[in-house]
Amino acid sequence: MASGTIRYWAAAKAAAGTAEERYEAGTLAEALNSARERHTERPDFARVLLRCSYLVDGDPVGKRAHEAVALSDGGTVEVLPPFAGGAA
Repeated sequence: MASGTIRYWAAAKAAAGTAEERYEAGTLAEALNSARERHTERPDFARVLLRCSYLVDGDPVGKRAHEAVALSDGGTVEVLPPFAGGAA
C-alpha cells in the first residue's frame, strides 16, 4: 500500500471542501473510493468525481481502468474537473 497526496482543482476542490488530502491506497480506484467515503456528507463530491480526469504522478490516466492504475509511495493524484473557457 502506498501513501501520497490527492490534489483537487476547481469544482473538485469546492466539492471536497479541501485543496488536498492524503491517500493510503494501492490503486487509483482504492484512493478514490476512500475519498468518497471520507466525504459522504458532501453529496456533490461523488458526482464531480465522475466527470473528472486524473493525473497520477504527472501522467494522464485517460481511459485506463482505475483499478489498473498503481499508485506510488509519495506520489500525487491530480483531480481535474472539466474546465470551461479558453480562446475563442
